Amino acid sequence: MIRRLLHYCSPRARRLVIAELACVVIAAVLQGIAFLLLVPLLRSLFTGEVEAASGWLLVVLASAVGYVIASWFASQIGMKAATSVLDSLLERLGESVVSLPVSWYSTDRTGLITGLATQGAMFVSTMPYAILRQILAGFIAPGTVLIGMYAFDWRLALSMTVMVPIIALGYRWLSRGIGRGDRAHSIAVAESSNRVVEFARAQPALRTAGEGSIADRLVSQALDRQHQEYRGLLITGGSAIALFAGLVQLSLTVLLVVGAFLAIGGTVDIATLIALLVLGVRFNEPLVTAGDLGGGVAVARTTIDRLDEFARTARLPEPAEPAEPAGFAVEFRDVTFGYGADPVLRDLSFTAPSGGMTAIVGPSGSGKTTITKLVARFYDPEQGTVLIGGVPVPDLGTAVVEAAVAPVFQDVYLFDDTIVNNVWIGNPDLSRDEVIAAATRARVDEIVARLPGGWDARVGEGGSNLSGGERQRVSIARALLKNAPIVLLDEATSALDIGNEIAIGDAIDQIRADRTLIVVAHRLQTIMTADRIVMLDGDGGIRESGTHAELLASGGAYSRYWRERVDAAGWQLSSTD
Repeated sequence: MIRRLLHYCSPRARRLVIAELACVVIAAVLQGIAFLLLVPLLRSLFTGEVEAASGWLLVVLASAVGYVIASWFASQIGMKAATSVLDSLLERLGESVVSLPVSWYSTDRTGLITGLATQGAMFVSTMPYAILRQILAGFIAPGTVLIGMYAFDWRLALSMTVMVPIIALGYRWLSRGIGRGDRAHSIAVAESSNRVVEFARAQPALRTAGEGSIADRLVSQALDRQHQEYRGLLITGGSAIALFAGLVQLSLTVLLVVGAFLAIGGTVDIATLIALLVLGVRFNEPLVTAGDLGGGVAVARTTIDRLDEFARTARLPEPAEPAEPAGFAVEFRDVTFGYGADPVLRDLSFTAPSGGMTAIVGPSGSGKTTITKLVARFYDPEQGTVLIGGVPVPDLGTAVVEAAVAPVFQDVYLFDDTIVNNVWIGNPDLSRDEVIAAATRARVDEIVARLPGGWDARVGEGGSNLSGGERQRVSIARALLKNAPIVLLDEATSALDIGNEIAIGDAIDQIRADRTLIVVAHRLQTIMTADRIVMLDGDGGIRESGTHAELLASGGAYSRYWRERVDAAGWQLSSTD
C-alpha cells in the first residue's frame, strides 16, 4: 500500500511521507522499549531495590522523552506530507483526465471523477498520518514488546508468538472483506452521483413529463443500491472488526493461562509475572486499535485502485516526433469506425479541400457528427486513415491536431462565468479588446446588449441563462478567436429561431475565410453555398458528392433531398374561420 501511494507522490511528497513514517517507526520502537523497561522497574520495586528502581525509572523516562520527540516530528512532518500528497494526487488525476481519450467520457464519469477528486484524494492524503501511523504503532510497538519478552521469559513470549500468525490472518481477512465492500460501495456512490447530476441537468425536460418519470426511478434505484451497499459494508466491516478483536483477546487469554500455570509451578516469580502480564495487556491494546483502523487502509486502497485504472486506460498512440502537415486539407481514406458496435462509417473516402467549405448531409444516424469527431481526433478509426495536410492524424499527434482544429458541436457547454471569459478560453493569450472583437464578429454583442452586466454577465451553469442558438454563437466566437486553420461546425440550426439562424449563418461566413471548414449542414443557405457537398447514404458510405449545381443536375438522391427541404421550408399553416 505504501509503495503504491509513493508511486503517485511528487519527489517532495515522497520524501515527506518517508520521513514521517521513519519518525513513526522510531516512536513506536521507543514506546515498545519504554514498556519493556517496566519489567525490571517493577521487579526492582517488588524486591525493594530502590536504587536499581531509580536507575530503571530514569531509563524509562529517557525512552518516553525520545518517544514524545519522535511523535512530535511525525505529526509536524505528517501535516506537510498530507498537503503535498493531496497536491500530487490531484495533479496526477488532472493529468489522467486530460490525457484520456474522449471516448472514455462517452459514458458519464462525473460521479467517479468527483469522488476521486474530493473525498477519495482527501482520504488518501491524510491516511499516512491519521491511519497508517496508528496501524504501524499498533504492530511495531507490540512487536518490540514481544521480542523483548524473550529476554525475561521465553515461555510467555512463545505463548504470545503462537498467536501472531492467527492474528495476522485475521487482519488480512478484515482488510480484504472491508476492501471488497468499499469497492462495491464506491461504484454505487459513483452511479448515484451520475444519476443525481443527470437528474439536475434534465430538469426542464423532466418537469414536462410529470412525476413518476423514468429519471425518477433511475435516481431512486441508484440511491437504493447505494444504501444497500453501505449497509453491507457496515455489516461486513463490523463482523470483521469484531472477529479480529476476539482473536486479539484470545492471545491475552493464552498468556494468562500460561502465566498462571508457570506461577503455580513456581517457575516464574510473581514480580516478573505481573510485569509481563502488564506488557501482555499493552501488547493487545494497539492491535485492537490497528484492527479498527485496518478498514481505513482498505478504503484508501480503493482510491489507489481507481487511479491505477486511470493509468491502465489505453491512450491514443502518440508519435515520438510529431510530423508537420503540408497544408490543412482533410482526407478520409477507407475509414471504418463504430462506437464499440456495428460500424457507423464503412470504407468512407472523401477530401475536404483546404480553404473551402465542405458540407456533410445525410439522414439521421448516418455518421455526420462522427466524421467531425474523427477529424478532431476524439477517436482513431478502426480501419483506414484520417489525414490532415497529407499526414495521418496519429503521426501528427493529439497536440498538433488540437492546435489545428477548432470544433463547434451541437452540445455547447459554457462555464458558469462571464460571457467574455467563455469566449476568452478560445485563446487566453489575446487581449480583452481582441476577444470582444472576435465575439462581435459572431454577433455575440447582440446577446450582450440584452443582459445586465454586458460582457461581464454570467451565463449560468452550462450556459443556462442563454438559449441554444446563443450558446452556439459563443462557441463560434471561440473558434474565431482560436483562429485555427480547420473548423468543424455541427450546425444544427433546424430548431433555432430565425434571429439566431441568421446570426449563425453570418458567423459561418466569417469563419469561411482562408480556412478548411467542414459543416454538418442543415441550413439550405449553408448547403447551397458549400464548395463541396458530401451526402452520406445511411449505411456508412457516400451516396453522392459534388457541388450543389452538379448534384441538382444529376437528379439523384441529393436532388430529391433538396426538393424535400425546400418544400418543407415553404410550408405554412393555414387557419380557418
